[in-house]
Amino acid sequence: MNLYGSLQLLNQVFGCHLATLCRREGATVPRFVKLCIEAVEKRGLDADGIYRVSGNLATIQKLRFVVDHEEKLNLDDSQWEDVHVVTGALKMFFRELPEPLFPYSFFDQFVDAIKNQNYTQRVQCVKRLVNKLPKPNHDTLRVLVKHLLKIIAKALVNLMSSQSLGIVFGPTLMWPEKETSNLAVFMIYQNQIIDLILSEHIEIFDHEEQ
Repeated sequence: MNLYGSLQLLNQVFGCHLATLCRREGATVPRFVKLCIEAVEKRGLDADGIYRVSGNLATIQKLRFVVDHEEKLNLDDSQWEDVHVVTGALKMFFRELPEPLFPYSFFDQFVDAIKNQNYTQRVQCVKRLVNKLPKPNHDTLRVLVKHLLKIIAKALVNLMSSQSLGIVFGPTLMWPEKETSNLAVFMIYQNQIIDLILSEHIEIFDHEEQ
């Protein structure tokens, strides 16, 4: 690999381990995640089906290339004016993490927690697991949840409830390390876990400074 290629790998955002990216940026939440959230909150909270509606894939891939290869990113640029391109790129960022935001070692524990028949215990189990997440994972999840709550607050306009966002973000933020025949069942649990975290955010994040 030539020097240019090596430099590109060093600056890669998509497909980079979350901890590596955060360490490189000197933060616990990736800059790209914060930029996308800021752009969506500026112009997309009222958008019908925000996060559910797909943006143009070619434009999303173009944005991905810019993020990985160029120093400055301006999401106010007219080429990214479709907010669904920004949300599509953010979802792609999470899907391309080598290990999901909910690390593999936590997957079965979260599934066991959501299967608990006692609702209060279920919330407490999920809360304990969220608090055990590595700091970049925990802080990125907290920032994302805070953002998604603003989407839910406009649900009468954008038609996106916590259940709708759970369906979108369940398989985007967590998946098992090995493929399994239980994929359809797991997907239900994945959706329910995100829905619960959104619904019980105050208890789960324990009034943390947002």
